[in-house]
Formats: sequence, C-alpha cells, structure tokens
Amino acid sequence: MARSLPRDDAYRAIRDAIVDGTLAPGERLNDADLARWLGVSRTPVREALTRLDEAGLVRTKPGRYTIVSPLDVRAVRAAQSVTSAMHELAVREALPNLSATELDAMRAANARFAAALRADDVDAAIAADDEFHGVAVTACANTAVRSVLDQFTPQLRRLERLRFSSLSGRGSVAQHDRIIALCAAGDVEGAVAATRANWQTLTPLLEGE
Repeated sequence: MARSLPRDDAYRAIRDAIVDGTLAPGERLNDADLARWLGVSRTPVREALTRLDEAGLVRTKPGRYTIVSPLDVRAVRAAQSVTSAMHELAVREALPNLSATELDAMRAANARFAAALRADDVDAAIAADDEFHGVAVTACANTAVRSVLDQFTPQLRRLERLRFSSLSGRGSVAQHDRIIALCAAGDVEGAVAATRANWQTLTPLLEGE
C-alpha cells in the first residue's frame, strides 16, 4: 500500500485541529511550532498551510503571519452550495449501479450516526455522517467530485459541529433513512432531492451567524 506523504499528514492533522476547535479562530500559527507538534520538518508544514489557505481555513500574510480563519459566513455559504451540488451529483451518478452491499453500508453508517448523536459524541457523528455520504461518493467513481469535496467540505465541519451538538442534528437520521429508501427504490430524482434537503439543514445555522 502507498504511504501518505508528510505534507498530506500535516494537512490532515492541522485541518482536523482547526475543525475540532483545538486551533481556535484567529489563533496565530507558527510553522516551527507546528513542525515540532507534528514531528516533521517545516517544509511539509508550509506546504500544508498553503493548501489550508486555498481551502479558506487559514489566512496568510506572507512574511508576517498565518492565522486560523474566523468563521466566514459567505465562504461557508459558498462551500455549502458547492458541497451540496457535489453530493447530489454523486447520488445521481451512483444510484443506477448502487448495490445491496452499498445500501447496507449506508444503513450501518446511519445507525452509527444515530448512536453517536444519542451519546452526544460529535466527532463520531461527523465521522459516521462522512461514511454515510461517502458511500455514494465512492460508488460514483467521479474523481472530480472527490477532489471538490476534499477542498470545500472542511469549511463546513466547524458549522456541522454546532449542528450535531444540538437537537437539530437528530433530524438528519430520518433524512438519511429517506435517502436510503429512495435509493433502494431506484428513484434518482427523489434521492437527489432528499440529499439536497439534507445538506440544506445547515442553512438555519448560517442565518443565525
């Protein structure tokens, strides 16, 4: 199996720390400190920060500072629109060939998602939600969809932590069940519409910002 590169490991570690709040909005980031924390050289850290800047998770003023980006409602709205469209496309392209095994994987992920919400385990809820939607993303075998989602999904993660920390996140379990039922029935348009509705549940949080 191919080993991941240090820059990719650094990117994921810093990204996850931003998403889960370990690195707070507005916090200054020092590449030497991050390199010591991650146990890598400064080069992969700098490469990771450049990628995070492109994803909108950090802001960099060359030669001056790098900070964790504040939650930018306009940027999150844009990321939500793009992410929703990509998941709709994934369902549309995957559904005609979605197997019983893949439908079972969606059901299992949704069961884990529901259990995580009941346990108030936000990290597990987000991971299970990723697994649920990831079934269609993998099944559609569209590398462009995967690439766009990898870039824009992290913008939504901080907002999703708020959603899944509240009772409003519980409604996603039923929405997931509906998506599964429509996929099992071969209803492409219905499944796409249900997927869109699921991603639109973030809208009230954006309006509240």
